Amino acid sequence: MISEQVWGDTQVLWDYHQMGHALCPCSVAIGLGSHDLGVADTAVAAYHKGVVPLLLFTGASSPTTRERMPRGEAIHYRERALELGVPSSAVLVEPKARNTGENIRFSKAVLAEARVEVSSVLLISKPYEERRAYATARKLWPEVEIVSASSPMSLSQYVDSIEDARLVIDMLVGALQRLLIYPAQGFMIHEPVPDDVLDAYERLCLAGFTSRLIPSG
Repeated sequence: MISEQVWGDTQVLWDYHQMGHALCPCSVAIGLGSHDLGVADTAVAAYHKGVVPLLLFTGASSPTTRERMPRGEAIHYRERALELGVPSSAVLVEPKARNTGENIRFSKAVLAEARVEVSSVLLISKPYEERRAYATARKLWPEVEIVSASSPMSLSQYVDSIEDARLVIDMLVGALQRLLIYPAQGFMIHEPVPDDVLDAYERLCLAGFTSRLIPSG
């Protein structure tokens, strides 16, 4: 059983990870590879709304996606976009990135090679990765405007989609830890973390939701 306190603390982290950026026209949408095809769906929706003229999907495969996406995350995202009516000419892929930093750096290189002029990026990730993706992109690509987005859903809807509440909480806790420690390592910009978010994070760690934490030392 997961207590009301744990759910309350999880909601605090969920709300913090969401950036709340308004969709606006951007040069390109970049979908960050993961197990979640909702990233591709959100990118396609932005294309069909005329928010972006071009999609770029980035990502190799990982232990969590290798079975489900044997051809690699970016390739499966591209196939999903084509199924949903996006023309092949409007979809680029970057199939080698294995972390968020590589997603950004390798995507930047693909767009430069394709001679795409980029002044703004619609950066699409999993819902709990919005702030981390934004902070990473601002560090590695400071000259462009970053609009961070994800599939619009509530915490309960996301838990239902994953079908593993404990895993979702672990992932939210792990994403917050990275926002705390990665700026000092040069991986992302510093994002202020309010006291109530830190308190919720610490309680969740004490409650044992730690499987996605990076070990210290």
